[in-house]
Amino acid sequence: MLIVDDQPLVRRGLSLILSPDPSFEVVAEAENGARAVALAHQLRPDVVVMDIRMPVLDGVGATRELAATVPGCRVLALSTFDLDEYVVGALRAGAYGFLPKDSSPEELGAAIRTVHAGDAVVAPRLLTRLISTYVRAPRGARPTHTGPGELTPREVEVWHLMATGLDNAGISEALDISLSTVKNYITSIFDKLAVRDRAQAVIAAYESGLVTARTTTGDHTG
Repeated sequence: MLIVDDQPLVRRGLSLILSPDPSFEVVAEAENGARAVALAHQLRPDVVVMDIRMPVLDGVGATRELAATVPGCRVLALSTFDLDEYVVGALRAGAYGFLPKDSSPEELGAAIRTVHAGDAVVAPRLLTRLISTYVRAPRGARPTHTGPGELTPREVEVWHLMATGLDNAGISEALDISLSTVKNYITSIFDKLAVRDRAQAVIAAYESGLVTARTTTGDHTG
């Protein structure tokens, strides 16, 4: 694991939190994104715990470069704020998820394990709030209900519910279908939209105009 933060005390604190767990090995620390990329090429860590706002090269740029050149390194972004446009940039660039910096050690450890397993780490409702705040369809764009692979009407329904903040269990209940069927639909959606995970699928939903901040808010107020 590689820990990246421009504050030495934060780097050391994260290392001290994680090192006692025998399932974690902190192989290096980096003070900025450029140094992180160089170390990742050299050491090939499985997980990079990446601060977002840093000098020289920020976490968004570093994540983008790692996704392109060291795809085996899975980035978990850290942010001081829950709602941060830089976090959306990191998710779009290829981060597997993010945590606020005030998360507990237990939450951090669980997130690292999840990212290491290849799954995304963002609570569905928090993901929706984050993306609806900072992602918009291009001005004048018409809403689209199909992706590059022409989603079926049912897949569009699942995609829409995913983008409005429902987790798999919520989608299963809303459509009265099994969890395994939901998972199959989501796998197909990811493939047709050419996205890697839930975060990128939700971003695509807002960019396409399938959902908007207004409709999302309306879905969850009562």
